[in-house]
Amino acid sequence: MIADDAQGDAYHPTWWKAPLVATVPGLPILVFEYVLLGAEDGLGFLGGAVYWAFGLLVLSWVLPHRRSLQPLRVTAAVSGLGCAVLPLVMLVLLAMVWSSA
Repeated sequence: MIADDAQGDAYHPTWWKAPLVATVPGLPILVFEYVLLGAEDGLGFLGGAVYWAFGLLVLSWVLPHRRSLQPLRVTAAVSGLGCAVLPLVMLVLLAMVWSSA
């Protein structure tokens, strides 16, 4: 039983897949949003989502590389990607509303 417990917390060889899949599309979007939204002396009401996205993506990379933390790593990576896309979706929706009025 002790051997099974030690095996469950063993090093996870593919720990990097979930953070990489979320970071590849998420980081360019975050840099674009930070430059676009931060150019006017502040990020405004969407700034919180940008900072949360940066934090969650970093958290998905720095968690220990144990198999038991893989669900938390995947959750942090997916949430970070969702927070990264949220301001872009809001800007697209606002552009659609402004163009239709």
